[in-house]
Amino acid sequence: MPEVPMSAEATNPGAHSRRRGRPRIDLRRLGRAALLGPTGRDRLPDAIGHVVDAHRAHYPDADLATLHKAYVLAESSHRGQFRKSGEPYITHPLAVTLILAELGAETTTLTASLLHDTVEDTEVTLDQVRSEFGAEVGYLVDGVTKLEKVDYGAAAEPETFRKMLVATGNDVRVMSIKLADRLHNMRTLGVMRPEKQARIAKVTRDVLIPLAERLGVQALKTELEDLVFAILHPEEYERTRALIAENSTACTALAAIADDFRAALREAGISAEVLIRPRHFVSVHRVCLKRSQLRSTDFGRLLILVGEDADCYAVLGELHTCFTPVISEFKDFIAAPKFNLYQSLHTAVAGPDGAVAEVLIRTHQMHKVAEAGVVALGNPYVPVEGAEPADGERADPTRPGWLSRLLEWQESTPDPDTFWTSLRADLAQDREITVFGADGRALGLPAGASCVDAAYAQYGEKAHTCIGARVNGRLATLSTVLGDGDTVHVLLAQDAASGPSPQWLDHARTPAARIAITSWLDAHPQR
Repeated sequence: MPEVPMSAEATNPGAHSRRRGRPRIDLRRLGRAALLGPTGRDRLPDAIGHVVDAHRAHYPDADLATLHKAYVLAESSHRGQFRKSGEPYITHPLAVTLILAELGAETTTLTASLLHDTVEDTEVTLDQVRSEFGAEVGYLVDGVTKLEKVDYGAAAEPETFRKMLVATGNDVRVMSIKLADRLHNMRTLGVMRPEKQARIAKVTRDVLIPLAERLGVQALKTELEDLVFAILHPEEYERTRALIAENSTACTALAAIADDFRAALREAGISAEVLIRPRHFVSVHRVCLKRSQLRSTDFGRLLILVGEDADCYAVLGELHTCFTPVISEFKDFIAAPKFNLYQSLHTAVAGPDGAVAEVLIRTHQMHKVAEAGVVALGNPYVPVEGAEPADGERADPTRPGWLSRLLEWQESTPDPDTFWTSLRADLAQDREITVFGADGRALGLPAGASCVDAAYAQYGEKAHTCIGARVNGRLATLSTVLGDGDTVHVLLAQDAASGPSPQWLDHARTPAARIAITSWLDAHPQR
């Protein structure tokens, strides 16, 4: 991967969702090519050539016949339809598929992506998709197909998201397609009325961006954040844009530190790639809120890529030996990965002139997963030969713990308004902690969760009889807020008729706990 100049990412909110150096696709030109259809029996139409190039960069031996067939069906079924921007409608599924191809999605996902709007917007039926492309593609297309507003009224949007989440519980590729779909729609949202732009941006902020974070798809998440920022906070966005433009040469300081890093690592015999990672708009804005005065090195971070896990720690040791480390900035997400598959070493060091640079250290594979998250898994349902199962939240990356918990509580929430409110509240918990039950089982909970939350996470409705807990071996009240790494032993009463107190709601942070407690209290109004 080549080193990126500062302006490449900082002046374009969508830059980091594409491969470095790959220009943004011209939709009008793509639209003209799309209307021409196939150019011959033995070659793909020009319109899908960009998708093919991106796909073959990840899968050199990919069978393109299915993609060709899917494109032909999508183009013919959408023919005559146009987007509000004036482009032929086929440019939308093509753009969505290109986003996923660049992230490394496998052929089945790309096939479904090309077809993702056919059942919803054309005469193509789900049975036809299943018959021509198989059950897997049919499932993915069905998962992202919206429910009809005529049937569900105001509940159509929340119930559509419920349907997608349930489908995602069985196949995470459903949400990958939805995220790419929303990204392209957000890129082209300027043709909509301002009030509709704001409504779509708010749902993106409250639901889609947190889901992208939890699935580890940082490349999509960061661009979505910038696009939402521009719509919902135009003044702050403009100030941030101007600040970045004024400091377009800020990467010079980072470039000097990067050269020092390369020299130190070369002398130590460590093979590593040192890159400058400009911050995106929202990231710069957050740093502005954190610090009253920005340093020249605050507009980017240094990324060091190596071959093996052990090399990450070798780089860390060398940097901490040759430069002054800022110990408070050190985090080890390799030994303790985040719940969304993310792995890296984070540190910060001061150079000889006192300039402080934030540093990310990871392997090339970790970097691929950090950018693409679950999309980088390829087909997650094909076992990798020789791979060993991981523990805890990462034991099944296709069904992470947070998703299992979300699917459990949504079953207890038939009312769409309650589901929609609870979903947004759940996704707003943007930091997780890991606690351990008495049996050693790891539980992922939002930061600020209490013993009440741990009880319901462990025991479901049996937690109604909870009378206390031991935290790290000591007796604790149910209101006790848990910390990362705590061990929680929930104490249950023998009397199965006992139930929760209304005060428990004051200590419950998770929707699962709140919904279970509220349901019990509603069923026992006299207790």
